[in-house]
Amino acid sequence: MFSRFSPYGQAVCWMLLSCASFATMWALIRLTSQTMHPFALVFWRNLIGSLLLVPIAWPQRRQLLQRDRLLRHLLRASSGVIATFGTFYAVANAPLAQVLGINYGAPLVATIGAIILLGEQVRARRIAALVIGFAGVLVVLRPGQLPFTPGIAAATVAMVSTAFSLLAIKRLSATEPSQQIVIYSFMLMVPPSLLIALPYLEAPTLDQVWKLLLLGVLAILGQTGTAHAFRLAEASAVLPFDFLRFVLVTLYAVLLFGEPFDLLTILGGLMIFCSTVYIAHREAGRIPGDAGQRLAGAGG
Repeated sequence: MFSRFSPYGQAVCWMLLSCASFATMWALIRLTSQTMHPFALVFWRNLIGSLLLVPIAWPQRRQLLQRDRLLRHLLRASSGVIATFGTFYAVANAPLAQVLGINYGAPLVATIGAIILLGEQVRARRIAALVIGFAGVLVVLRPGQLPFTPGIAAATVAMVSTAFSLLAIKRLSATEPSQQIVIYSFMLMVPPSLLIALPYLEAPTLDQVWKLLLLGVLAILGQTGTAHAFRLAEASAVLPFDFLRFVLVTLYAVLLFGEPFDLLTILGGLMIFCSTVYIAHREAGRIPGDAGQRLAGAGG
């Protein structure tokens, strides 16, 4: 798609496409949730995304249906279900920039999880980056000053669940191609998302149908773009461009939904983002390619 550019140029283009896709998907979630419950949106997103991936998945059906592979992906899918439901509910019910600022904290939680659960070594600079990142989370949340609404609670749950999903992706990426991780992430989430969304499901109207189709397309573009970007270049080289997502989400929030421009939320989000980029840079130096694989599943 971007073959005329150098590998690094292609990686940047894929990353920018991913950012634009995820940001637009969030705006579409907020817009569509005005007439459809966000839990129903999660189901339609997973179902439509799975159907769109069938032409890619069909030639790989024998590998995808291997029992040991299914079991390896179930843990990632279980945390992914919680993260997706939490994110969609938060996007529908809380300030978009604040939700994204919290969402940026997932790699920080994943880093803590890798230290505790996987025994990764941590040095002073990474500890300092983590402290700055979590300070940014506190700036975004501002406990005692801003209300801890159900939407913000859902965003916080989604952040922790996304962190577990990133840890699962880290382990899967050692043996699984990124394309198959994306396929599994959609298809394995269809049954549980149907069960959770069942009380809220109803036949979509014609106006909702095109929005749901676009939602599925944007979700696939976002995940595929991120995976391609990290395959073509180090995470530390392309991750800074992910801040475009924060810019676009903030613009959507202010221009489309009339949310106030919150300078402290922007500052907190920038602190979290910079600490994440720094940690990715340090990890890329220790384990080439690993940081990118860890972050490739983030975003929804």
